[in-house]
Amino acid sequence: MHVLILGGTTEARVLAGLLHPRTRVTSSLAGRVAAPRLPAGEVRIGGFGGAGGLAAWVREHAVDAVIDATHPFAERISFHAARAAATAHVPLLALRRPGWVPGDGDDWRDVASLEEAAAALDGLGDRVFLTTGRMGLAAFADRPEWFLVRSVDAPDAPMPARTEVLLDRGPFTLDGERELIARHRVDVLVTKDSGAAATAPKLTAAREAGIPVVVVRRPPVPEGVPTVASPERAAEWALSR
Repeated sequence: MHVLILGGTTEARVLAGLLHPRTRVTSSLAGRVAAPRLPAGEVRIGGFGGAGGLAAWVREHAVDAVIDATHPFAERISFHAARAAATAHVPLLALRRPGWVPGDGDDWRDVASLEEAAAALDGLGDRVFLTTGRMGLAAFADRPEWFLVRSVDAPDAPMPARTEVLLDRGPFTLDGERELIARHRVDVLVTKDSGAAATAPKLTAAREAGIPVVVVRRPPVPEGVPTVASPERAAEWALSR
């Protein structure tokens, strides 16, 4: 039994640990992070060259099942996985952590894209805490606000003219997020609905500070792909093949 995990997320690493050494596991990482945390089992880094390349790799390496445990916003690889699995005639499962849900006192503005998030900033505030990752900052490049951009690796240009970059990796603490928001006088937060517990404290800190949050909704899982919410359920699925 050979399971291919498309990952890089915390859940993907947990899943690899649950499966290895009970079965052969290969985790595929995109290579966008300079020093990724490596999972148990075999690891490959880099793209496949689209759905066709992924299907060919699956056949060549005798993969019996594919689990898409990529970031909820890795839309392209998820659709490539769906096409490749259908082409190679192997079962595919999507592992997606639950999304965030607003609570009492939250002031959230849901948008469908980074471009909509940038437009939603009109009149919301002047000092923006931007936690949408190092790519996609071009959507905010023409904005006049000051931005605090937090990412694991240095972000790509173009980016807003008034930007301070904070290189950091979660998990983040509530006390740390409170202090960061206060120290930088943040008055609006922009984030993606990644659903990760490791980065959720910023939402609590924003609620306590009474600042609005612009939340980019995650794209849907490709139609017809079954989905589970935990590494444990994904491991059960794989081992039952």
